[in-house]
Amino acid sequence: MKMKSIKIYGLTLMLGLLIITGCTKNFTDINTNPVTYGPTNFDPNYTFTTSQLTYTGSIDFAYDTWRANLIYAATMMQGLSTVVSYWAGDKYLLTPWYTSAYWERAYAEQVKPIVDVVEMTREKEEYHNLHQVARIWKALIFARLTDLYGDVPYFEAGQGYYQGNLSAKYDKQETIYMDLLKEVEEATNALNPAADIVSGDVIYNGDINKWKRFGNSLLLRLAMRLTKVDETTAQTYVTKVVGNTMTSNDDNAFLTHDKSGDRVTKNRNSQVLLGDGGQEHYYVKWSDTFINTLKSTNDPRIIVGVTNLWLSESVKGEGKHNPTFTTSAALQKGMPNGKDLNTNPLYSISSHPSFTSFPEYSSPHPGMIKSDGITFILTYSESELLLAEAAQRWGIGGSAEDHYEDGVKAGITFLAQYDDALAITDAEAEAYVSAHPLTAGLNQINLQYWIHQNTALNFYETWANWRRSGFPNLTPVNYPGNATGGTIPRRFPYPTAEEAGSNAAYYKEASAAVPGGDELKGRVWWDNQ
Repeated sequence: MKMKSIKIYGLTLMLGLLIITGCTKNFTDINTNPVTYGPTNFDPNYTFTTSQLTYTGSIDFAYDTWRANLIYAATMMQGLSTVVSYWAGDKYLLTPWYTSAYWERAYAEQVKPIVDVVEMTREKEEYHNLHQVARIWKALIFARLTDLYGDVPYFEAGQGYYQGNLSAKYDKQETIYMDLLKEVEEATNALNPAADIVSGDVIYNGDINKWKRFGNSLLLRLAMRLTKVDETTAQTYVTKVVGNTMTSNDDNAFLTHDKSGDRVTKNRNSQVLLGDGGQEHYYVKWSDTFINTLKSTNDPRIIVGVTNLWLSESVKGEGKHNPTFTTSAALQKGMPNGKDLNTNPLYSISSHPSFTSFPEYSSPHPGMIKSDGITFILTYSESELLLAEAAQRWGIGGSAEDHYEDGVKAGITFLAQYDDALAITDAEAEAYVSAHPLTAGLNQINLQYWIHQNTALNFYETWANWRRSGFPNLTPVNYPGNATGGTIPRRFPYPTAEEAGSNAAYYKEASAAVPGGDELKGRVWWDNQ
């Protein structure tokens, strides 16, 4: 399988946009110094590289990844657990400047560059494929934004330069989703292997056939998001993509980071979990809910957990961990959620029966959090498990059992893409699936989806699918002063800064319309049942 990588070669300013250039070993042309370009000869492939990189997290020290993916989504979904005081999500506390972090960075660092690519390539045949791939990537970007917040600026977002409109109205999530489905379907169908090479692509190195499978797999994810609110539309679009989604782990979409670019190009999850900015390396662990789930079925993926990795708060960073960490499955121990470092025995971690010392709780395997490691975006395992659910619900697209087995096996063996130390053989994966066939329907399928997205460190998707499906059946924590009455949060509130800016009127209208209120326990449209 071709590897993907991202490197920094130079910076240039075009239309107020920071352009980060990229390269792969297959496309030397993109190494050209971008400073030689101007408004009349600029190659939008450079900007597309930027949009791919920033989707994996902010160039401002993993700003959104730290707050949205890890502090909130990972702990609310009981993938990770922590006693770090400012990790508000573990205890359902509201920290507005954390819940607004994704919005703040996404519109500036993701939406702006991808809108520029779409606009700069419109009706330009020399950029036919780049335009279509950019439309797909734009849908990916906006899907996460609307999944986190609900109604958001969509049609007018990023259009200030092109339309002269510096305030963007909020669009209804239902309307956004219908357009996302349309855009991804049209763009995927329009991709042409005989047309231009997308040289700025650091995900698939310009492989249009892989982009077609990615587009159809994304369409599947978007369609299945609607099972609560519009089953007819969901079933219609799932039917369209059957037989055209990802076919193996070789189709997995991930970006390989590069540590030579310091914070700009390093893996975002690693920057946080290696303790680059705090004590997360020592106090952030796998949740006991997650570890106990793996241990209960002798799941070979227990290798994602290691004990005695970090022996000190003060020793942290790349390569600074204990080289004799423990991989024994029997010794893996998750840390309970909703605990702290205080003395109240109800909430103190030291009062919990599992507590011995922090090093003995399970940390993520160092192969998963390398600075030059990978960020998973969309996978074959995910698409197969979604197809399994579609088959289970509606009897379409083949056998639910077959899709389930393929999805689980892929969700086990894909770990080798992180690092050889995480490789699990096909035989081990086959043995696990044979011992645990599909017998519990949607619950079992979505439990496996939860496990897979946790191991992919894609907690945004773990949270979104849990809200949609209701599985797995997680037991909430009820920490003092929590903002939800002891229920797991359902969305991020809108940034309070929106109320004071040029979007104040649109913000007021949108926040008033949120089912359940503009707070952590409010709901987005597709979750409103």
